[in-house]
Amino acid sequence: MPLDPQARAYLDQMAAINMPEMTSFTPEVLRQLIAAQPGVAGEKVAKVENRTIPGPAGEIPVRIYTPEGHGPFPVLVFFHGGGWVICTLDTHDNQCRSLTNGAGCVVVSVDYRLAPEHKFPAAPLDCYAATKWVAEHAAEINGDASRIAVGGDSAGGNLTAVVTQMARDQGGPRLVFQLMIYPATDFTAQNVSKKENSTGYGLTTNDMDWFKNHYLSGKEDEINPLASPMLATNLHALPPALVVTAEYDPLRDEGELYGQRLQEAGIPVTIRRYPGMIHGFFGMAQIMDQAKKAVHESSQSLREAFEKR
Repeated sequence: MPLDPQARAYLDQMAAINMPEMTSFTPEVLRQLIAAQPGVAGEKVAKVENRTIPGPAGEIPVRIYTPEGHGPFPVLVFFHGGGWVICTLDTHDNQCRSLTNGAGCVVVSVDYRLAPEHKFPAAPLDCYAATKWVAEHAAEINGDASRIAVGGDSAGGNLTAVVTQMARDQGGPRLVFQLMIYPATDFTAQNVSKKENSTGYGLTTNDMDWFKNHYLSGKEDEINPLASPMLATNLHALPPALVVTAEYDPLRDEGELYGQRLQEAGIPVTIRRYPGMIHGFFGMAQIMDQAKKAVHESSQSLREAFEKR
């Protein structure tokens, strides 16, 4: 279908600002520009706590959101997007609050180490360590260790796929669900959506190359399944999944293909393409109706998974 009118209005607004290409900035300057943007007020939750937990190379900052109620609650460990280079707990605060309330779960948002200061595999190692910590310390955060899911958007969707594989291969923890929102799954992919949506819809393929070159150290990293989970030879015994994609997103096809590979391995997977949408739409519920629908579907899918365990 055509580009959604609300997505078009957003892209027109961005074009009117006439900002230089993202790739013209250093990571440091781009982070400063993002940090200077006014935040969007998120939903109220019962409790928000900032703390640090042990990681493989020092303390990892996390933000823990708790819903109304008595618990113990199921837990979603959330990995933010930003190409492994930008974004923070603050940039995804709104999404985490909505998922906390919508899914009725504790959300632990993980501020993993960013590239290029900390190249691959720092991010997946931090995210896996945080997931293990949640399983081992669930009671401390009013969580239920038998009902843990992982999720994230874009680079965070990539880290979600990777962490589920690490948990399976490294003795746990047992995860009941994975929520992958327009995930990057294959650094070697050359597919139709990258060509059709290479420019004009927010995220460009030049942006993707910029992120990749900051995150990875070379070609060998591109084919490592901890960077490209699509290239793992074994996708059996992974948790059920919801894969959310956007029609006008260069990452559309690799997200959907990963979901199909999971299905072929016998994993229960829902692949949901949102028509007329662009990369990043999930975090724009305040201006896009389809984002509201995606957040609702994601929340309901989490609720159902937590009930089934």
